Amino acid sequence: MTSASLARCALLLDLLHAGLERVEGRRCVREALLARPPAPRAAPVWAASVGKAACSMALGAADALGGSLERVLVITKSGHLTPELLSLPGVEACESAHPVPDQRSLAAGRRLLEWVADLPAAVSPLFLVSGGASSLVEVLEPGVALEEIEQLSVRGLAEGLAIGELNAQRGRLSRIKGGRLASYLGGRAARALFISDVPKDDPAVIGSGLLGPAAGVDCIERQVVASVERAMEGVAMAALKRGLSVERVQQRFEGEATRLAARFTHELLIGNTQVRIWGGESTVRLPPQPGRGGRNQHLALAAARFLPDYPELLLLAAGTDGTDGPTDAAGGLVDADTCGRLALAGLDPDDCLSRADAGTALAAADALVCTGPTGTNVADLVIGLKLPPPRS
Repeated sequence: MTSASLARCALLLDLLHAGLERVEGRRCVREALLARPPAPRAAPVWAASVGKAACSMALGAADALGGSLERVLVITKSGHLTPELLSLPGVEACESAHPVPDQRSLAAGRRLLEWVADLPAAVSPLFLVSGGASSLVEVLEPGVALEEIEQLSVRGLAEGLAIGELNAQRGRLSRIKGGRLASYLGGRAARALFISDVPKDDPAVIGSGLLGPAAGVDCIERQVVASVERAMEGVAMAALKRGLSVERVQQRFEGEATRLAARFTHELLIGNTQVRIWGGESTVRLPPQPGRGGRNQHLALAAARFLPDYPELLLLAAGTDGTDGPTDAAGGLVDADTCGRLALAGLDPDDCLSRADAGTALAAADALVCTGPTGTNVADLVIGLKLPPPRS
């Protein structure tokens, strides 16, 4: 890459990180709890934090509540625990499975029910829920085998099932999803804060409704503290501070990643702004033996095919949790030279897309976006940049 190309890529990555910072779980939970502390203020608090952003959210609760946060149960994806959280007193951590549940998910589900049953009368319960909870914690209905929910998760991912529909199907097999966990509180007051990765930011859908409204009446106060719109706002603010013109697409995107790639590159090309921001979640229908990658890498590679004639365009697609499919990359960043680098590596983008092997292609083109765990999970961000390269 030329120095000019590297500078434009660095700009896009800076914009992504500005969006992620805006929805970081520690920050959002801390702000929510400081804005309205638990009542009474002197009462001890027990917190259960579940999801891919569980550690970050729990740290935000510790920041805001200090010594009144007596115990914390954290259930998160394997590899996402942080030393800072584990060093705090009263913290119990469970690493579990994602995106397909396994025996660890069932063990975490049993522990969560024990935690609820052990809540002292004087304690204020606080629940912190983020995306990933659907797989990470589970208590199955009688007669439902683990293999059944495993197969549902695998099939839903392979068929590109929308997250809302997949979570609804998961909830029907569960004793704690779909608002059922709330019934174990026996009507006691509690508070639940959510980082949303689902359409309409509905607590009945986040984490398959782990802390969604119960079928009857419950006394849980629910608040969504972060969503993809807030992340988009963070991107837009950072771009405006750099003197760039910006447009945020208001409607969340959904649908097949390849078609979205064509739409996004066209909108970026014909638009009047230098930065264009989309938020949502795409889908990919996987072949029987998929290669390496995820939906954001697939979208980025599909977009790269439209860019060779447009050196002014760059496009970044990334999962806000820092992982994309079963990979350690968040997504991809492509420009007019990406397909040329693929050709030099002996790879064809259409062939890689047909095999769902976008990750291999983007790695060969040095076009992967790798952030590591981000402490949040608000679906996906796509950021387009239209900035003519300087003349040589």
